[in-house]
Amino acid sequence: MGKRVMVVDDSRLLQMQMQKLLESTDYEVAAYCKDGEEAVARYGEVLPDVMTLDIIMPGMDGLETAREILEKYPEAKIIMMSSLAYEEAVEEAKAIGAKEFIYKPLEPKEVLATLDRVVAET
Repeated sequence: MGKRVMVVDDSRLLQMQMQKLLESTDYEVAAYCKDGEEAVARYGEVLPDVMTLDIIMPGMDGLETAREILEKYPEAKIIMMSSLAYEEAVEEAKAIGAKEFIYKPLEPKEVLATLDRVVAET
């Protein structure tokens, strides 16, 4: 069985990119969420092996979403993603408990290597 990924991003384009990128891998997209509120609401039912989380989204941003999910599920493995992130956001994401950070636009090999690294962590 594949490793389950929850993709949280308000961009439909990024969701399609992730689907295509993971197609022929050991990963499957277990859920897409368009915002932080939906991700927090659905995390417990999906229980993914790893989650990719955009920082800049309408409503609850990725940092607040990560904070809420990690409060309830400290074992959650979260990879933050953004094209507009500044160094303070990256540092805050790590302080909250995000495992890694990926800059957009996505580089397929980097995404897969990061997923592998994070999922392998115990």
